[in-house]
Amino acid sequence: MKLSKSIAFASLSALALTACGSSGGGAARDSIHAVGSSTVYPFAKAVSETFARSNPDFKSPLIESTGTGGGMKLFCAGVGADTPDIADASRRMKPSEFADCQANGVTDIMEIQVGLDGIAFASTKGGITMNLTPAIVYKALAAKPYGKEQTAKTWHDVDPSLPDTPILVYGPPTTSGTRDALKELILEKGCTADPAMEALKESNKDQFDQTCTEIRSDGAYVDQGEQDNLIVQKIESNPKAIGVFGYSYLEENSDKLQDLPMNGVPATYDNISSFKYPGARPLYIYVKKAHLDAIPGLKEFVNEWTTQWAKDGPLAKIGLVAAPDDVLAKSEATIANGTTLTADDLK
Repeated sequence: MKLSKSIAFASLSALALTACGSSGGGAARDSIHAVGSSTVYPFAKAVSETFARSNPDFKSPLIESTGTGGGMKLFCAGVGADTPDIADASRRMKPSEFADCQANGVTDIMEIQVGLDGIAFASTKGGITMNLTPAIVYKALAAKPYGKEQTAKTWHDVDPSLPDTPILVYGPPTTSGTRDALKELILEKGCTADPAMEALKESNKDQFDQTCTEIRSDGAYVDQGEQDNLIVQKIESNPKAIGVFGYSYLEENSDKLQDLPMNGVPATYDNISSFKYPGARPLYIYVKKAHLDAIPGLKEFVNEWTTQWAKDGPLAKIGLVAAPDDVLAKSEATIANGTTLTADDLK
């Protein structure tokens, strides 16, 4: 019965896609729709604008900043004109999201790494300065650092070398890929500095995740939604506050903000490109292969990324860090050959 329903769903989805390419019918859509990461958003918008200028016969794409998690949910809801063609992501697709896609008939997904980014920690020019480490950030932001009650009110409480200033960090929400990367690249590393936490990871994964990645909710960390520019505004107006966002926003506002190094390494283009910076991470777009022939301009839009993501390309000028040459070559091959993602790829 379940298989029959899946086949029926796939058939209906195919009919909806046929309508996408036609001139009539309520199910038709004649413009590209992308959802997802607020970090990838400015790059996707830039590609969209160039695409629109170069292809006047196609409608301008609709690019929405929903957060990586929210975008994946929309993307994996099914195929057809009422679902997005692309999910922008500031982390890799999770195996659970891939499984949801498959269950809903989204069986052919192209994974394209478009570049690199870094999770930047910043304050306003002339504001609070600190040399951070993953352990410092973890002890300051964890709900229960190392399983104990969170008692730190100031940065000085976390480490005597830091300012006696109340902890106030503006950052991304739980739906954001930046939040996921913050947990994986910074909080977990700070947590496992304690050997007991490393042992807990082996013995009780759920308890480990809760202990090492759950962020305090007492006002020291402020979830600022999917608008990274709003985080910039908040810290710009408060010299005692710290913001967490993608490197591109730090680069874009370098006249207003100052970087807070991590392990003594500043968030710079070269340090992210070499992965010397601890918060470096890849950025992706996920494309429904079934939509490529049905949505006018989708193939051309995806190809437009390849003309802009090089180190000396237009996207680098607005903060995208170019991926290594072999990664870009693989992404170009994925686009050219229509290579699709498998569950094994995500292991």
